[in-house]
Amino acid sequence: MSISFKKWAYLFSLSLIWGSSYILIKKGLIGLTPLQLGSFRILFTTVILLLFGSKSLKGLTKTQWKWLAYTGFYGTFFPAFLFAFAETEVNSSVASVLNGLTPLFTLIFAFFFYQIKIVKKQVLGVLVGFCGTLLLVIQEFSISTSNDPRYSLLVVCSSVFYGINVNILKKKLSDVSPMAIALGNFLMIAPPALVILIFSKFNWLGFYQEEATITSLGYILILSLFGTALAKVMFNKLLDLSSPVFAVSITYLLPIVAIGWGLIDGEEFGGLQWIAALLIIGGVYLVTETKKAP
Repeated sequence: MSISFKKWAYLFSLSLIWGSSYILIKKGLIGLTPLQLGSFRILFTTVILLLFGSKSLKGLTKTQWKWLAYTGFYGTFFPAFLFAFAETEVNSSVASVLNGLTPLFTLIFAFFFYQIKIVKKQVLGVLVGFCGTLLLVIQEFSISTSNDPRYSLLVVCSSVFYGINVNILKKKLSDVSPMAIALGNFLMIAPPALVILIFSKFNWLGFYQEEATITSLGYILILSLFGTALAKVMFNKLLDLSSPVFAVSITYLLPIVAIGWGLIDGEEFGGLQWIAALLIIGGVYLVTETKKAP
């Protein structure tokens, strides 16, 4: 199986998984507060990864653990809570659309801070995909019934953190296995997540009697297993096979999947949105690396 095929296989698989995460967060907020949702998501994922990847941590150095801590907070901890708070006011499809800003921030950080070479074709791909994202943003906000669209800025902040995270992973942890990165990240952020959960006023004694809470925990368990644990390992593998810009171009496809859930739920999807979707896919294609002849 060629590397090119593997990259695209990971890209589209992750698009389906992460594109479904936004609706799972929305469902999880029915019976949980944002602090509880973010904490449970991190703790569930930590346990899952420990069951399958504990052996992968052997041989990690202190320096690698330091960077694992950074990437754990930038790539998972802060976004987990920011998305939870954002979706209390912003539609889940809008959140997925705004997350399409991630490649732009990744490109900026890669160029100015990490000296990673970016070819013109990748820059064009990011810009084309970003135009598609803007079209979707305009359309989504025009039909959104959100109470406070300003919460969308929390998603933008998450995109900034993702951009930082991806560059650190590629520059500082390229020699660490995908499973070790994923598990190391969560081991570093699990303790503060546990502290937050303890002080989040979760009803430990009677939560099993509350149907909404049990249902929400079920959604977060699914999110943790597939949308976080499995997806994190897959994303790290994708990053290992490709460039940071190509890896985060997955965020261009997420809105298509998220809006697809909206179609199933009876939401409308008009001509402007289809044009935006084509721009997004075109941007992903342009971002793909091409090898130059020696």
